[in-house]
Amino acid sequence: MLNAAASAAASAPAGRPVVERRRRLSPAALALTSQKVANAYSPIVIAGVVRLADFVLISLTGIALYFAYVVPLSGFYWEYIAAILGMTAAAVICFQAADIYQVQVFRGQLRQMTRMISAWTFVFLLFIGASFFAKLGGEISRLWLSAFFVIGLAMLVAERLFLRTLVRGWARRGRLDRRTIIVGSDENGERLVRALKDQDDSDIHVLGVFDDRNDTRALETCAGSPKLGKVDDIVEFARRTRVDLVLFALPISAETRILQMLKKLWVLPVDIRLSAHTNKLRFRPRSYSYLGEVPTLDVFEAPITDWDLVMKWLFDRIVGGIVLLMALPVMALVVLAIKLDSRGPVLFRQKRFGFNNERIDVFKFRSLHHDQADPLAAKVVTKNDPRVTRVGRFIRKTSLDELPQLFNVVFKGNLSLVGPRPHAVQGKLQSRLFDEAVDGYFARHRVKPGITGWAQINGWRGEIDNEEKIQKRVEFDLYYIENWSVLLDLFILLKTPIALMTKNENAY
Repeated sequence: MLNAAASAAASAPAGRPVVERRRRLSPAALALTSQKVANAYSPIVIAGVVRLADFVLISLTGIALYFAYVVPLSGFYWEYIAAILGMTAAAVICFQAADIYQVQVFRGQLRQMTRMISAWTFVFLLFIGASFFAKLGGEISRLWLSAFFVIGLAMLVAERLFLRTLVRGWARRGRLDRRTIIVGSDENGERLVRALKDQDDSDIHVLGVFDDRNDTRALETCAGSPKLGKVDDIVEFARRTRVDLVLFALPISAETRILQMLKKLWVLPVDIRLSAHTNKLRFRPRSYSYLGEVPTLDVFEAPITDWDLVMKWLFDRIVGGIVLLMALPVMALVVLAIKLDSRGPVLFRQKRFGFNNERIDVFKFRSLHHDQADPLAAKVVTKNDPRVTRVGRFIRKTSLDELPQLFNVVFKGNLSLVGPRPHAVQGKLQSRLFDEAVDGYFARHRVKPGITGWAQINGWRGEIDNEEKIQKRVEFDLYYIENWSVLLDLFILLKTPIALMTKNENAY
């Protein structure tokens, strides 16, 4: 049932969507959106970085002690280096088995230290036992081994104390919180909020509840969390402040109602889950994901998160920087051509839709006559458009006018090299805005927009003069979001020059 609901929502709602404009929010919701909220840090990435830090710290400690004491007396042997790296890998594995690579554990002190000391001691006992059975005990420096144990442990304790201070500071600033809103302001919602708040060391921060009902079943507060508005307000609320999780408190039996809400909410770049804490129908434990001890069923997941987000960030900065350096001579020639061809500034700035519908400034080389510029894109550029300059026709046809967006990628970070193209905020198909013409249009904004994309290399670029063109763009963009990988980004980037030469019939 849930899969059917999710598929139906993702494949686009059947009815006409609500036009997404800036809705009026309740005073309680406005109070939350006015608060300054820091970006969240991924617990998965933090744990991975700590594993790497442990490996580097332990191995460097062992190698430094080896060169300081053993090498001057006995000379250099690669076997020692191999043993140090082996012990380091075993230590990280034992730390993982001791379950100390969790943000909740990083916040504590006693539990973290006792588990780490036990695991560190076990590694050395294991090494001593292995060297004994291999008859290598006489060849290993006991002073080095003792120093490695004591100094290595001291370094790990110091690292964990520093990490504890760091993590607690992040927690105070809300960087580790999962900002959560509850759908369903009734008795089920109240039990859910209470269950989430009663958990120790929970990263769930309940902002409030939303409910469409106006009768006595809709409570004004759920376990101290205020009612912030109706379900239609969630999209606007999530675009004004950081929301990480939408959690339904409705029973699975309310299938029709849940589906109607999912049709409105699936366009957001957040996790959407259905709470199972009150359902009498029980699935196998592995079917659930848990928020502490609260069982939930996953409906939608935010795309490109955790390590995927790190990889995409590195791809944009490193590859984008290389492409920018390679493009600088071409950009200089374009600047010269624009200056010689027409009066006015070289660059053109336009408001576009960015990640999660935020408005961003996108830079392009000016291709229209300066006195006929259209910063709101109220009128689409068409074939033989008299507003386009002679140089403008060439750079638009070849997409050279997009090159300044590399500065957005490398320095501002509000664009990606690859992603759905950022359309102008007033982009229209005939007299209708794009989101009015295509169901689920704003789902394109669940990821950061890009200079090139899956739709563009498949021929869907240039003028949008009929409904099929914008529908196809959205279709290809959603495919990209659901199937993203670094290799797909690389493929699109390498395919872009070929597509510009062979599939430019709609670019004017």
